[in-house]
Amino acid sequence: MTIAVTGFSHHTSPLDLRERMALRPENLAETLVNLQNELGSNSGVAILATCNRVELYACAPDSPSVLQRKIVSFLGTLHHIEESEFSRFLYHHADGDAVRHLFRVASSLDSMVVGENEIMGQIQGAYDIAGEAGTLNRVLSALFQRALKCGKRVRTETRISAGKVSVASVAVDLAESALNDLKDKTAMIVGSGKISEQALKNLVERGIKRVLVLNRTVARARALAESYKGEALILDALPCHLHRADIVISSTGAPEFILSASDFERAIVRRGHKPMFVIDLAVPRDIEREASGINNVYCYDLDDLQRSAEGNLLKRQSEIQSCESIIKKEVKSFLDWRRKLHAEPVIVEITKHYNDIREQELHRTLKRLNGVPPEVREEVERLSRRIVNTLLRQPITCMKREITGEQQEVLLYMAQRMFSPQGAEQP
Repeated sequence: MTIAVTGFSHHTSPLDLRERMALRPENLAETLVNLQNELGSNSGVAILATCNRVELYACAPDSPSVLQRKIVSFLGTLHHIEESEFSRFLYHHADGDAVRHLFRVASSLDSMVVGENEIMGQIQGAYDIAGEAGTLNRVLSALFQRALKCGKRVRTETRISAGKVSVASVAVDLAESALNDLKDKTAMIVGSGKISEQALKNLVERGIKRVLVLNRTVARARALAESYKGEALILDALPCHLHRADIVISSTGAPEFILSASDFERAIVRRGHKPMFVIDLAVPRDIEREASGINNVYCYDLDDLQRSAEGNLLKRQSEIQSCESIIKKEVKSFLDWRRKLHAEPVIVEITKHYNDIREQELHRTLKRLNGVPPEVREEVERLSRRIVNTLLRQPITCMKREITGEQQEVLLYMAQRMFSPQGAEQP
């Protein structure tokens, strides 16, 4: 079985393409089932979809190249896009490289903001959705569990996540650097998800006193706003209140723009042309890109934040080597476990073969000892089991230990030749 990942991220693809190929959360379960049907019922699949990446993970009997072609074809069909329009932006990893990639993602070394913690929740979410959809197999399930373990180790044993390390904190850093003192400013948070809450928390910590929170459901907006003494509004009222905001941070799951350039044109006039600082954290984007052309409206999106976040990497560079060392150990541990799976059928076969022999000989012996009391028969049977288990313990232990090396195929072949009935039949 091949483990493979095909994906695109902020490292490899422009925001325009990430918008076109974004996957909506409510459609993920159906997409997973369709992908599994495409790859075969014995395959395992999972999808990690965030604002900065979409990655399709698969564990299937195909070769890496065949699996890659199937996944690329699936993506094109799913989004109704010609492969030539997106294939050059994809990356592909198989087996050990695929494992290492996911472990680096979980450790946030592949994130826009190195050291951020949100990716752990996103990987857990991807694992949960695939589990509920029934598309995980044993290997892929273990892979995601080990990735989460690796991410936790990296954050516990290094300082990669020390300080403020999130997309939301970088957005607020950007706002503060542009506006200097935030204490007399009004911030508008559009959306009530985790990123919105993080942005709001960071703004309040930097001194923001006036906060507006907008969401499609007023109750959710109110729940977030009340925690920070803000004002809750329904999303439909956004154009009417836009002029009140010095800072707008938007992160919704809307499939289309929720703010047009004309909304900002009206708002900037009502503000007396006072500057507005706007950060769009959504994929697809919430704000029409033409808004950035309006005088005194300063718009930034995730690509802009990526450039700003590069400074974080320099600050955390000293921790990366320690992180990579942990990742290397965790990758080896997983690959060793996976190799041991190859030995399981051989071990089961050998164990069954010797127990079949034990039962045949036991039956013959007990037949000759007709009239032996039941308790003696039971003791003789227990003795036969102990003898077989003792004889097999050393070779099986050796096989499990040595199967993690590069000569696993040779070892399994020799074990079958020496111990299994199939091996005995070979010339």
